[in-house]
Amino acid sequence: MEKEQEKIIIPEILTVGEFAKKLDLPVSSVMSELIKNGVMATINDNIDFETAEIISEYLGKFITKETEEVAKPKESKSGTQNLKERPPIVAVMGHVDHGKTSLLDAIKETNVVAKEKGGITQHVGAYQVERKGKKITFLDTPGHEAFAKMREHGAQVTDLAIIVVAADDGVKPQTREAVDHAKRANTPMIVAINKIDKPGADVNRVKSELAEIGLVSEDWGGKIVTVEVSAKEKIGLDNLLDMVLLSTDVLELKADYDAQGQGVVIESHLDAGKGPVASVLVKNGHIRLGDSLQVGDTYGKIKSMDDFRGKKIEEAGPSAPVKISGLKSVPQVSELVQVFDDEKDAKKECEMEKKMKTVKSLTKIKKIGVEEITRAVEAAGTKELEIVLKADMQGSLDAIKEALQKFNTKEVAVNVIHEGVGNVTDKDISMAISSTTRIVFGFNVGISASVLKLAEREGVRFSKYGVIYELLDDVRGALEGLLPPEIVEIETGALEVLKVFKIDKKETVAGGKVINGKIEKGLKVKIFRGKEEIKEASLTTLKREKDEVTEVPEGTECGLGFAEKIEIEEKDVIKQIRIEERKRTL
Repeated sequence: MEKEQEKIIIPEILTVGEFAKKLDLPVSSVMSELIKNGVMATINDNIDFETAEIISEYLGKFITKETEEVAKPKESKSGTQNLKERPPIVAVMGHVDHGKTSLLDAIKETNVVAKEKGGITQHVGAYQVERKGKKITFLDTPGHEAFAKMREHGAQVTDLAIIVVAADDGVKPQTREAVDHAKRANTPMIVAINKIDKPGADVNRVKSELAEIGLVSEDWGGKIVTVEVSAKEKIGLDNLLDMVLLSTDVLELKADYDAQGQGVVIESHLDAGKGPVASVLVKNGHIRLGDSLQVGDTYGKIKSMDDFRGKKIEEAGPSAPVKISGLKSVPQVSELVQVFDDEKDAKKECEMEKKMKTVKSLTKIKKIGVEEITRAVEAAGTKELEIVLKADMQGSLDAIKEALQKFNTKEVAVNVIHEGVGNVTDKDISMAISSTTRIVFGFNVGISASVLKLAEREGVRFSKYGVIYELLDDVRGALEGLLPPEIVEIETGALEVLKVFKIDKKETVAGGKVINGKIEKGLKVKIFRGKEEIKEASLTTLKREKDEVTEVPEGTECGLGFAEKIEIEEKDVIKQIRIEERKRTL
């Protein structure tokens, strides 16, 4: 009870200076202890309660978290009773110029391409269409290389991905990238083979190339639905929509329509007239005009809300795309949107988010070593090391991949979830974020300060190598650390039985000569008759003449006893075995 009274009450987040004052200790002492624990914080940097708790123990202080009433989103009063079916959210992804926007244009019978500069989609747009009385929300993700990051978020917020592949062009690098993102987000896929009306169209070649990247069409014995379409001639569109509904029906997509509104930002920009504007996909509940929102490290009250047609609306439910204004600053793509009852509560949550981000930024990326890689895999609860791999040349990339594959066994494996040639980019970090171990390996490639900051912020480990065998040694060592030890039996000595003195239910006594190594009391032995092992037992007594001994060397005769009945015979060979655990290698 007395110990509880000595505890110092601190808030969930506070600065190092405030923490030192609470503990009544010099700031230098607190900063020194933080540095010892890998936290490079200044007097004005924020730390969280978990960090403070660890440091306070080293400093001989006891702290407790301040009980502060924090505004939280309202829970549904009737739980799962309010869950109702919601429209599916479908991402359209693929290589540039393969006709993603043209396909959507044909589906919703509007002309989006004509409004876009150069015919390339330069923002994430969301649209709703209706088929057989059911709504489908389509997310038109950019296809150009410059918008790889936004395309990644398209896969992460959707229920189904349509991978568009041109029948006359086949699988391209951005096709593979789109597939990688969908796989990492565990998003089911349908492949739309577009432009089947063109002279050079070859559907079978496309299916063959798809099979090479693990997407085997149903009519080829696989599980991937492929639909042949032509956006230009409007061929196969109804079939594509039917396949979308069929594929998403089995997912039983539901949302709580009565919960406090929640969503995710799919696009954001600064509008000259409206200020910060965000396109939002509603995920749960309703978002209404006038609602107070917290979106990452910004907040505000909705001043205007438009649907995907640009029509003014007052509310939107699950799976609906809306464009809102009224936030204090432009939010980041993929930030979560949360409705609060009061703008003060939204602001309070926003302030907490800002502080948490500064706390996370204190963690610096360290050079990856064998132990850290092993810990990362163990923390993921798996025996598979998922990595993003970048190299300076394709030849180096292929050589490293081939060497890594040789490490794979039934027990441990390396899985290169994303690869490429050139410096590490935002795209590589985003792929690592969605992996279990969050590791990027670079071979003779660089990383910019902005990308490194992104990696630091998201907890992605980056390690650069200049020699292939160093990279391989680190990976091999990490995987070997995950292997269970090998149980090895080592023969330490052998004895030939010269005479059997006694065999009964309780005891067996014999005499013999050590012909190899030495025989020790207490170790296990195996008894052989010729090449056949007839018994495994424990040696309980060992004598030289009349004296009890602990071991007998080679060339020496001795007596030995077992505390059990063993049908032993002259000329039998008794081999002594020591059991050892050995670290396994690959």
